[in-house]
Amino acid sequence: MPIYSFEELEVYKVCRDFRKEVSLLYKKFPKAEIFLLTAQLKDASRSVTANIAEGFGRYHYQENIQFCRQSRGSLMETLEHLITAFDETYITEAELNFMKEKYDHCLKLLNGYIAHLKLRKNTAQ
Repeated sequence: MPIYSFEELEVYKVCRDFRKEVSLLYKKFPKAEIFLLTAQLKDASRSVTANIAEGFGRYHYQENIQFCRQSRGSLMETLEHLITAFDETYITEAELNFMKEKYDHCLKLLNGYIAHLKLRKNTAQ
């Protein structure tokens, strides 16, 4: 069954959930971080889903793959910012571990989607 919207992709749905969980965390950060760590975390987490959507709209496998790679980089950047938030005691170890589990799920789905796109690209030639 064909997929007509990025919103139908399982990888998008899971990464969207991850982004929403990140948002709940950074809303608790001190006001002094609003233009620093909060802004970086907000941008990086939003970039994960934005790149999935943008890649889907390109209709060429290689471009879609590239945007998914950027999404994967933004996912990793988000994790690093969460680790920083833990180091600064803005989030607890339990919160960090919870987010690491969500991160791992996102990463597996992104890698799987990239592999799927590569396979489709190779069989379309």
